[in-house]
Parts: sequence; C-alpha cells; structure tokens
Amino acid sequence: MTRVYDVVRTLQDYRDIIWSERASSSGTAGTYLKARVGEGTRARYLKLSRYTGVEIDGSECVNEIVASRLMRLLGVEHLEYRLIHALVSVDGVEFETWINSSKNFRRRGEQKIGLGTYFELYRREDEDPFAFCARLGWEERIAQMMLVDYLIANRDRHASNIEVIIAPTGETRLAPVFDNGMSLLAPYGADLERIAAFDPLADVATTNFVGARSLEENVRAHPWRPTEPLRETDRAYLLAGLDAAAPAVLLDKIWETIWKRWCWYE
Repeated sequence: MTRVYDVVRTLQDYRDIIWSERASSSGTAGTYLKARVGEGTRARYLKLSRYTGVEIDGSECVNEIVASRLMRLLGVEHLEYRLIHALVSVDGVEFETWINSSKNFRRRGEQKIGLGTYFELYRREDEDPFAFCARLGWEERIAQMMLVDYLIANRDRHASNIEVIIAPTGETRLAPVFDNGMSLLAPYGADLERIAAFDPLADVATTNFVGARSLEENVRAHPWRPTEPLRETDRAYLLAGLDAAAPAVLLDKIWETIWKRWCWYE
C-alpha cells in the first residue's frame, strides 16, 4: 500500500471554526466556504467542498489533493494541501465531511496581488495576458499551469486564481499553483450516474485568464514537457488514501480522465 502524509483519516473536531468567507461559482449551484486560522506566515487556510445549503456534497477537496500529487509528479511548483476528515458546523448544523488545509505560501514581508490586477497596472499597450507573462519571464510557469489544468479539466483559472508575489525588494514571482478544486468531476456533485458517463476527453470550457476558454487549445498553443512523464503505475500514488473520502466510481473516473488526457497530450 502506498503511504501518504496528506490525508488525515482520523475524525478531527473543527466545529469551532467560523466559515467567514463564502464564494459562489457559475459552474455549479452551491457555495464554497473558507476560513483562516492564525495570522501572517503562520496562517492556515481551510476550505470545504460545495455546500448546497442542505449538505456538503462536492468533491473539490479531494480534487485538490489529486492535483497537488499530480504536480509533485510532474515537477510543477504548487501549494500543498492536506485532506482532513472533520466535524464542522455550518449555519448551526453539524456535518461530518472532508476539508482542505493549506499553509501561507508567502514569506515574511511579501505581498500578493491577483495577476489580473497586476496586468492592468503594468501591461503595455495591446499586450495580452500571456505576452505580459512571457515578458516577465513567467512563460514556462504559465505553460506548466495550462498542462495541469488540461489534465484535471480545471474550469476555474480566473484572474484571481493566479497570484503575483511581491518581495520587500520589489522583485516579483508567480505564486505556486493553487485553487484547483473546480476540476475533474466537481460539477456533478454526488450524481454518480453523471460521473460515470463523463467523457474524459471532453473539451470543457474554462475561465482561464491567461489563455483561451478551451483547455485543449491552451496546451496546443503552449506545450510543456515535464522531465518525467506520467505513468500508468502512478494511479496508486494519485489515489492513495482517498477511498474513505470518495466513492470508487469517482476515483476511477478521476484516474481515467487524467490518464486519457495525458495519453492524448503525449
């Protein structure tokens, strides 16, 4: 059995957490709840899968772990997530569910700004977002992100889901790839029939700020080859420890989607 350290299967008590941030998505009906614990560089960020107002039925938290592991295999700088089996309280109702936890990726004194805002501040006339990133030396990082987004069918890479980190010296860098939950089978919630019927090679529409709305078009235009290819044996690592958090039909379709997209890309 593959040993993993990013899944906490023992039930943890998070009922004292106040889910103060609520975001909606045009991709699915529901709300996405977030919270922060601690301050500064010691802060931890927590988030839940889709909350319908009645139940927490999304797979976004599982997707974050799969995406994080995939990027580790491909050598893409990314934010590390943990998947935690937890008791939570939302609007006075208790739920037993799975949450994500991540650390602050900024160093002391660093500031962050969404790429969309940074682009509007410093773009040249008639410069599109990809040309802007290429001019700043971020072309490979963006191509890496586009490959990952294609492999996981990520529908949500909007202008604030890519961040620029500004050091106290004024130097800038792209933040590690983060916020990958609205991907794979997330739009289908707990509908196992729709999950099983999903076409792994479907060219789903995305809100990619830097590229086109077609994930396939993005990787055609900006290919990137990792040092080590994805292998069929990587399934065990990508899905290790997730059987308690997701049904087998979902895990099978997650792998089928990633593997078939990788084979097409190669």
